[in-house]
Amino acid sequence: MQLRNLLKLLVAGASVNSLAIAGCTQERQFDPQTPATSNSIQSPQRRPDVPYVPTPQIVVNQMLAIADVNKNDVLYDLGSGDGRIVITAAQKFGTRGVGIDINPQRIAEANTNARQAGVTELVEFRQQDLFQTDFSEATVVTLYMLPEVNLRLRPKLLKELKPGTRVISHAFNMGDWQPQRVEKIAGSTIYYWVVPENSQ
Repeated sequence: MQLRNLLKLLVAGASVNSLAIAGCTQERQFDPQTPATSNSIQSPQRRPDVPYVPTPQIVVNQMLAIADVNKNDVLYDLGSGDGRIVITAAQKFGTRGVGIDINPQRIAEANTNARQAGVTELVEFRQQDLFQTDFSEATVVTLYMLPEVNLRLRPKLLKELKPGTRVISHAFNMGDWQPQRVEKIAGSTIYYWVVPENSQ
């Protein structure tokens, strides 16, 4: 009698374990159309260089206007956050864009926003370290960093970007690299440079 009861317990336990395993398998199935959840988002590779502060949309629009962005450009947004600069350029001008951000939560958010905007064929968001990313493909670079990060990025930008590439910064300049245009809008300052011929 005891043996029969023991066998029943073993069979019941095996059934429960099978259900648990099946449940775990179902939970791990990945749907690329479903936004990433907090459980699937990894930690940043390292601490971000700047806190996340979105650029106001009116400033985004003016940055793109100053740079004269068009469908033939390749725009790289450094510290792309929720993707609004890259997405706006794709929507308004058909521009191909790449957003770079070290924070995986921002990348997941940007990908969701791109799907909702219907521009996934034009934009790409990469979880990468700015200082280990190749920008040489860009014809336009946008950024909203802190002054010290701009200064650290400047040599890399001048080395990798082709002459004629436009660089647009929200709020902060790049030291003694004199901008070709400075414009104020909605309490923000926009700086605009063109990479010179002798930069590389």
